[in-house]
Amino acid sequence: MHSRTQPKPDTIAAIATPVGRGGVGVIRISGSNLTALGKQLTGRALLPRVAALATVRDGGGDALDKVVALYFQAPASYTGEDVIELQGHGGPAVMQALLARCLALGCRLARAGEFTERAFLNDKLDLVEAEAVADMIDAASVEAVRSAARSLTGGFSARVHALVARLTDLRMHVEACIDFPEEEIDPADRRAQQTKLQQIRADWDALAREAKQGAVLREGLTVALIGRPNVGKSSLLNCLAGDDIAIVTPIAGTTRDQVCATIHIEGVPIHLIDTAGLRETDDEVEKIGIARTWQAVERAGAALLISEAGETLPADEAAIAAALPPTLPRLCVYNKIDLYARPPSQTGEFAYVSARTGAGVDALRDWLLATAGWQPTGEGVFMARARHLSALSLAGERLRAAGGLVEQYDLFAEELRLAQQALASITGAFTADDLLGEIFGKFCIGK
Repeated sequence: MHSRTQPKPDTIAAIATPVGRGGVGVIRISGSNLTALGKQLTGRALLPRVAALATVRDGGGDALDKVVALYFQAPASYTGEDVIELQGHGGPAVMQALLARCLALGCRLARAGEFTERAFLNDKLDLVEAEAVADMIDAASVEAVRSAARSLTGGFSARVHALVARLTDLRMHVEACIDFPEEEIDPADRRAQQTKLQQIRADWDALAREAKQGAVLREGLTVALIGRPNVGKSSLLNCLAGDDIAIVTPIAGTTRDQVCATIHIEGVPIHLIDTAGLRETDDEVEKIGIARTWQAVERAGAALLISEAGETLPADEAAIAAALPPTLPRLCVYNKIDLYARPPSQTGEFAYVSARTGAGVDALRDWLLATAGWQPTGEGVFMARARHLSALSLAGERLRAAGGLVEQYDLFAEELRLAQQALASITGAFTADDLLGEIFGKFCIGK
């Protein structure tokens, strides 16, 4: 079990706004008892939650910048410690000068994610909410922002806590029976325990489904567009992306390296990889591109095998299909139906489209969504990560095992305990320190 301990009392500082020119840049500082530091920086006493206009000067007394200083006194701050934010002019040189002054006065440069890590350690956020901070920053669609916001405001955590509370109630009932073995167990008690377990499993099932949808919204699907040269892979990429991302020419071998684009369908990110045309060639550069095509296929979660609509499947194209990993979802896309007067259609593993006119592409988008695992429910989902799904899966295994042990109280109670521990790891009640380092190490500096 991970116990949340107070972080070291050192004071950390970092630039909290992106690199580059902007109207405003922010320096964030967190530590204990920052009143003296605030006065050193601004030349005046900072009052909690009162914006103060001040000039920050260097060690020699020369002005660095005129800033708005905000002081948040512990524990009423983001990190739970004293926090000072300096809002200055957003030039890179200005920000670096202000940060250097903070470091000269005894601050340490913050590690990636250290402010949010301290918020977690000081019980300002649980682990799901802390991860949602990074997901909110990384969100690439409005739907992803809303999903991350639901997790950040405690939607996911509340569902997990409610499930843990139900497990706790059932465990108390079961362990009471273990503690008093001389008492005859009422058959009604056994039925009540089974009913409670069934309700818990139903709640778990709903939570796991919604978490899986949230993971799809976060991770999306990587799709490799493969086929022989000149079948319209680049044109189809441009059509799906709605922009001229890949170069399109009638010259075979135009695409020699991967061209990537991310599109959003119903908020789900679909990462498209346009690859070099697969054929026999003596061109060394093209050979490298073809090798990278197969590397892209290995990383992909699905493949679009693209051909021309007016031809039967050539032997070399059949060989390409046979070389794909057998478990890789694929769709055979027959392009250029506008040249062959064929209507768009999709059945099973085949689709007929025109990248030039867009005919049939909507059905192709539907296939990509379904392959990604997206199932619109009409309800909001919360952001979920791979570790959340893993913990939910482990809890589900333990609950299923418990269902077969209702007559063996010691084993029944142990399976319930393991299920509860797996669920508690989602919000951080049971969390290894190395996992915390991995999670917060992926944050940006200053958050």
